[in-house]
Amino acid sequence: MEQNEFLAQVRAKATGWLAPGYDAETRHEVQRMLDNPDTTELVEAFYKDLEFGTGGLRGIMGVGSNRMNRYTVGAATQGLANYLKREFASLPQIAVAIGHDCRNNSDVFARITAEVFSANGIKVYLFDALRPTPEVSFAIRELGCQSGVMITASHNPKEYNGYKAYWNDGAQMIAPHDRNTIIEVNKVTKVEDIHFDARPELIELIGEDFDRKFIERVASLSLPQKESIARHHDLKIVYTPIHGTGVRIIPATLRAIGFTNIINVPEQDVVSGNFPTVHSPNPEEPVALELAIARAEATGADLVLASDPDADRIGVAVRNNEGKMVLINGNEICALLTYYAIASRRDSGRLQPEDYVVKTIVTTELIRTIAEQNKVTLFDCYTGFKWIADVIRQNEGKRNYIGGGEESYGFLREDFIRDKSSVSACCMFSELAAWAKDKGLSIYQLLQQVFLEYGLYKEQGVSVVRKGKTGAEEIEAMMKNFRENPMKSLAGSPVIEILDYAKLEGRWLDKREVFSLDMPTTSNVLQYKTADGTKVSIRPSGTEPKIKFYIGVRGKVSSIEELPSAETACLNKIATIRQELGI
Repeated sequence: MEQNEFLAQVRAKATGWLAPGYDAETRHEVQRMLDNPDTTELVEAFYKDLEFGTGGLRGIMGVGSNRMNRYTVGAATQGLANYLKREFASLPQIAVAIGHDCRNNSDVFARITAEVFSANGIKVYLFDALRPTPEVSFAIRELGCQSGVMITASHNPKEYNGYKAYWNDGAQMIAPHDRNTIIEVNKVTKVEDIHFDARPELIELIGEDFDRKFIERVASLSLPQKESIARHHDLKIVYTPIHGTGVRIIPATLRAIGFTNIINVPEQDVVSGNFPTVHSPNPEEPVALELAIARAEATGADLVLASDPDADRIGVAVRNNEGKMVLINGNEICALLTYYAIASRRDSGRLQPEDYVVKTIVTTELIRTIAEQNKVTLFDCYTGFKWIADVIRQNEGKRNYIGGGEESYGFLREDFIRDKSSVSACCMFSELAAWAKDKGLSIYQLLQQVFLEYGLYKEQGVSVVRKGKTGAEEIEAMMKNFRENPMKSLAGSPVIEILDYAKLEGRWLDKREVFSLDMPTTSNVLQYKTADGTKVSIRPSGTEPKIKFYIGVRGKVSSIEELPSAETACLNKIATIRQELGI
């Protein structure tokens, strides 16, 4: 398309937002962009519609069809309402639960969502203030709702907000409901299609009484280890919500299971969508935990825990053998919690043949080794907790879920929630610390023991950010190149297997055989596996303007003394692979 034609289409779309159906502030801002000789802002705001994808909406806040605002949120809610009314037409009353995080405008978007649902005759349970994502998932199931919405952009920078849509099992939607909802949302093409006139009698606020019920259910998971917790109740735990929704719920839950020495980080207890102490409120990034680690050093704490703005992801720092606070990455968190879920049951005689664990295809293979050696069934699924929830759904009444997680700092211990939960993960990690202390080990020493028993695995995730329209095109070109010109070796080890989940096709290069991948649907993920156990996964992010690379390597080690050099060798190998991939 010629540039002039493209700009004309953008201007035409923007001009449509000058109609009387839009509020005066929106019309004024659109006119300002139209009048600006520099069309960059106009193009980014209107070159496409903010897509309601399989995970809902996520985007930069502002005016325009490609932004999070009253009208894109309203259209998403109207489309979802239309689908719910069709799917549950036989019910006398359809109900939804709605929560929001600490982000700027999250409370506004939550109220708009509630108003649109109520205008469509749908009963709304609206949290009276910010709440963690896992509590919203819990509420959907506990209150018998058919759907739910969480207003959050998770750990994205402050400019972003988002809209997570859930189904009646408390999990984010998958097929066919995600596709059917997308169809309905795409039918909402005019502002007049959106019902904004709220019916207040259909909106019920829920608050602290529900919090207590949520905390009690999460706390009940720790009962088998109550004696370990009692012995180490004064474990010094620094916790930071990084300005988010965990600020009240997580310390309260830690105290409910018996821990008495919770140390806060005052600067980050300030609830703010501007995230004043961090550039990005992401517990995956070391700088986000700097204040908490400084607090741990000042107080002599044993453990640092963190959660992201909507409190579904967990961050962790522990003391190493020299007493220095070091970060535990997402793969290590997931592996340790999975190991604990299995080992604590095994040691107490509670491990059953029906028990199973779940991980995603890009998460460390250490979990597979732990599960296999303990004869526990492992399920592999796509990235995203909706797929872990799908495994739980399929096994309901047949097997016993004991834990599942992903490398992106998410873990779920319980099945009465169907999204990742830093609330239960923080409790479980603290419980793990007490359990390890009973064995005379720190968490760091326990991780070393796991490496010795099951093998040394090291992973690194690399995100290549490419923003805007040109960025999306560049990411698409990168994926195309890796498919058409696959790597032949990685760090000197030949690639023997290529898995293309977009085609649901695998290839054994050494055997020259092609096989099918047994997955519920396609996904834009490419994996290389080598003869020495290296695994590289490549996928565009579904929620952010980036392409992600997941590199995992194996090392050889037979003693504690060998670990430092073996870990260095693994990290050097990862560096070599990054060079070969051009990242």
